[in-house]
Amino acid sequence: MGPLKGFVVIELAGIGPAPFAGMLLADMGATVVRVDRRDTADLGVPGRTPKFDVLARGRQTIAVDLKSAEGIAVVKRLVAKADALIEGFRPGVIERLGLGPDVLADVNPKLVVGRMTGYGQHGPMSDAAGHDINYISLSGALHAIGRKGEAPVPPLNLVGDFGGGGMFLAFGVVAALLEATRSGKGQVVDAAMVDGAAYLMAMMYGFRSAGQWQDERGTNMLDTGAPWYDVYETADGKWLALGSIEARFYQEMLTGLGLAADAELPRQHDRKRWPELRARIAGAIKGKTRDAWANVFAGTDACVTPVLSLDEVGRNPHMAERQTLQMVDGVTAPAPAPRFSRTKPEAGNQARDAGSDTETVLRDFGFTAAEIADLGTRGVVGKPAG
Repeated sequence: MGPLKGFVVIELAGIGPAPFAGMLLADMGATVVRVDRRDTADLGVPGRTPKFDVLARGRQTIAVDLKSAEGIAVVKRLVAKADALIEGFRPGVIERLGLGPDVLADVNPKLVVGRMTGYGQHGPMSDAAGHDINYISLSGALHAIGRKGEAPVPPLNLVGDFGGGGMFLAFGVVAALLEATRSGKGQVVDAAMVDGAAYLMAMMYGFRSAGQWQDERGTNMLDTGAPWYDVYETADGKWLALGSIEARFYQEMLTGLGLAADAELPRQHDRKRWPELRARIAGAIKGKTRDAWANVFAGTDACVTPVLSLDEVGRNPHMAERQTLQMVDGVTAPAPAPRFSRTKPEAGNQARDAGSDTETVLRDFGFTAAEIADLGTRGVVGKPAG
């Protein structure tokens, strides 16, 4: 099992970044118990079969009436035997439920409470609604992504929800768990997507301070401004990615494209002639299919690769050899990462219907058969009513 085997995490069910963090922790071997609500909730993804909810894999699920004192008492008993709790509600929500950090600390002083929000636990916008696009717009990340003269391009929801959100929540929780093993004390992890997205922009902020990054998008080295760091259409309407930054890699790229001997070709860093250089590169690449170019550059250091669709990734020889993707019951999903030499992580069970493991979880956490039966009879626990 993974390196987090033996750690127990309670996850208050939500969407997006907090479940992503739960998946990371579960993939790394932690026992993650997802507490679903017994009442139906608008989570923005109606009608989806649980097995396709990749972010919810590897969990046990218990459904609890969080509007009742008895339900809150159940969660407290789970927390008493856990190492961490993660949640993704707006600030103040778990406090109103009766599960605020101070309350949880009284139940379990070593508990790490990981809180995932868009704008953070404090600040003028802390209570505002938002989504990935809103959080990365405040961090500077969205403004920087796009082509010259065009609108900013949202990079799916990778930068806010996942890179700057769930990844930082999981990192923060693990860091706090390590500290708790020394101090014997838990603490609160305030993971905000605006902070995480800004953190991911650290290199660009450094470039900007040094005068090496312009506010006009599509004019810099990594934002499609440089003709040798961009994607180009091939003869078959597919795309080729160039990342030939270093001089030696750039020369290998020119050699592969058949441009290395052209004495009239603009120099790599002659910004004034970048449009001309781009046109020459584009013209050359348009002359062959994507896969033909992939063969030309295979085994070179030109930093040139085919742009693969989601359906093609698993068939790529490198990705297939590494088993980067896995398929279970017709569902394709990424395998756990990173890799470990000794404590190898494994993707757990596919997501199940909310509350499917209620009795098992309660029994494992010390509830008696009589208590479990009574809680079910009174509707405190069980599968969602809706």
